[in-house]
Order: sequence, then C-alpha cells, then structure tokens
Amino acid sequence: MLRVRCLRGGSRGAEAAHYIGSRIRGAFTGWVQRTFQSTQAAAASQNTCAADDKATSPVPKDCLVCSYNEWDPLEEVIVGRAENACVPPFSVEVKANTYEKYWGFYQKFGGQSFPKDHLKKAIAEIEEMCNILKGEGVIVKRPDPIDWSVKYKTPDFESTGMYAAMPRDILLVVGNEIIEAPMAWRARFFEYRAYRRLIKDYFNSGAKWTTAPKPTMADELYDQNYPIHSVEDRHKLAAQGKFVTTEFEPCFDAADFIRAGRDIFVQRSQVTNYMGIEWMRRHLAPDYRVHIISFKDPNPMHIDATFNIIGPGLVLSNPDRPCHQIELFKKAGWTVIQPPVPLIPDDHPLWMSSKWLSMNVLMLDEKRVMVDANETSIQKMFEKLGISTIKVNIRHANSLGGGFHCWTCDIRRRGTLQSYLD
Repeated sequence: MLRVRCLRGGSRGAEAAHYIGSRIRGAFTGWVQRTFQSTQAAAASQNTCAADDKATSPVPKDCLVCSYNEWDPLEEVIVGRAENACVPPFSVEVKANTYEKYWGFYQKFGGQSFPKDHLKKAIAEIEEMCNILKGEGVIVKRPDPIDWSVKYKTPDFESTGMYAAMPRDILLVVGNEIIEAPMAWRARFFEYRAYRRLIKDYFNSGAKWTTAPKPTMADELYDQNYPIHSVEDRHKLAAQGKFVTTEFEPCFDAADFIRAGRDIFVQRSQVTNYMGIEWMRRHLAPDYRVHIISFKDPNPMHIDATFNIIGPGLVLSNPDRPCHQIELFKKAGWTVIQPPVPLIPDDHPLWMSSKWLSMNVLMLDEKRVMVDANETSIQKMFEKLGISTIKVNIRHANSLGGGFHCWTCDIRRRGTLQSYLD
C-alpha cells in the first residue's frame, strides 16, 4: 500500500482522508493490473490477428516514418546528443533508479553539468557512431542542442533538465506513428522540446504524431516515502510489485516497450506504471497487442538491457534477469539466447545503468549489428549466429545511461507489419 505522510499539525480528519486516498489508489492499482491481465489473457486465447498477417502496412507512400520491429533493414535513425548534458537533481524517483554508490554524485552535482572531460569524450564517441552509421547507408538525424541547466517550475514542482541523449526513452515508432512518451522523471519533463523540429518534419511527410497524456508529476505520482536504503531493498520491493511511481496518473518511458510486429512487450518498472501501459494498450488496439512481461529482477528502468529482440523469433534474454514468461516465446518457436557476462571494468562509471549495456545493441538488419568494440565475448556470440558485428566504442557515452539501442530511435526500417508470436 502507498505510504502517505501527513503534515505535522494536521487534523485527524486530514489523516483519515490521506489514509482513504491511499487505500483507493491501492485498490485502483490492483484493478488496473487485473483488468489488463484478463484482457491480455482473452486476447491470447483468440488468434484474431492471424488472418490479417498478409496485409501490408497502411503507411502513406512518401512517408518518412515506418518501423514495426527491431531488426528490419534500417534506413533512417535519430541519434541522441550528449551536448550540455546535466546531472538530474537527486529526487526520490532518481534515487529509486540509481545505484547507491552514485548517490553522493547526484547529491553533489545535481543540476550541474556531467564532468566536462568525460562529456567531451562521449560527444566524440557519438559523432563517430553517426559517421559509421552513415557509412553503412543509414540516414542520421539529430535532436536540437538545448541548455539543460535552466531551472523550470510548474505548479507542482521545480527542476532542471537532463539531456537529449536517449531518443529511445522518449520516442516510440509504431508503423508510421511517432509516440512521445510522457516520461516519469521530473528532470525529463521538457525533454521533448529537443525533438520537436524533427517530429514536425516527419509529420509534414505524412507520419502520425501522438503525444501521450502529459503527467503533472505532482508529489502523488511518487511514493515519497519509498523505503530504500540500498539497492538490495529496492530489488526486494520491486519483486513485490512495489515501485516508486504510483498509479496517480499514466506515466511511461518508451524504452520500456520493445516491438515485434503486431506484438509489443512491456515491463512495469520504476518509470512505467500500469496506467501508462493500459493507455498504450487501448491506443494501439486492435492492430497491436501489448503484453506485460516480468523478470526476476524487475528493477532496471528500461527493458532493452534485459530483453532485447534482435530478429524474427530471436531474443537476447539477460541471464541475471530471467523472464518469467519465457515459455510463451519457446512455445512459439522462438530462439532464446543468453548473452555472455559483460566485460566492462568495475571502475568505469555507470551513473544510470548496469554493465548489461553490452546487450543493448542496435540491429542494422538481421545480419548486421552495432556492438561495443570492447565487448569481444558478445561479438563472438553474434558471429556464431551468422551476424556481422559493426564495432564501435561508446564507453564514455555508456556512462550517461545507455548503449546503442538507447542512443537511437529507428525512424524507418524497410519491412511490413507481421505477427511473430502466433
């Protein structure tokens, strides 16, 4: 149950109101989860989409936006920017998503630039990554540079910004539609501004443009008393279905969704709640089916370093975070591959992520993958699968919270809408 702290000096009536409100929110959370699960079960029992599989996409002929999965041949992509990246203020939702050894870093530098020398190296790495993508025949677009240190204030909170480094976190392309995610961190409230020029261009080319309901990010969206003193506490709470985000209003990061044609998979996480998942399910129905999947370690804020689909019926599944529904994929004939242990050294700063960014790869097509130049073990794994590796070093860029999949958002892949789960 959501814990609510009453203000000192409040009346018993106020305390009761807080208590009743928390009980209602708890009941609503359960209702959303039960409703979604029952709807999902009903959809799974009816093979309703199979008859439509042969249909091609209803995308306008000259639309620049069209992508249905993570592996069709990549033609155009947005790559993020590290310029002006700032450390987010150390708020309750940031604490719930970061490792305790870095909490002092956030407390000291929140609202300021990431270390300048490190940032300079990250910028150079991403520029080289863009050059390599262009050399592979991919059109590369970039968001606008913005001063993220500017403080802003809404009726509900104050914050500074963070960056436009991870377009996968905020943008989800489904067919010819670009969906702007509402996000869950206050430091990311205005992140969409860096992408608006690009999105308007895509809209003018015929793309659909949807902005999910913008959350207020009021205090009620977060369990202000989320009782974490260590990462181990957080793991236990997340395993019990207790997260720092409540069901006060819909919220989600786009990177908690991963696409496989008509089937889209999502996790409930510290940044994506059941209301956000339900909004996406209703918005994408009936053409797409949104499935909740869960993991032994549900704490990571995004799905793509835990469960990364790299081809039709081919998925990388993190051995440290096994999927509870893995039999669903095996019964459908999918090949489940456990990637090797990452090689990134312990002393390398990973302020917002884990070493498993090694599996956060970008497929250029079914036979080409962009992978960390330092991760020789996973390179060998791909080569055994018959997939050529395009080796790029983004080790300093990793420190900002993402690998190749995070740093990109594929705008156009050459392919059609199909089902891969039936």
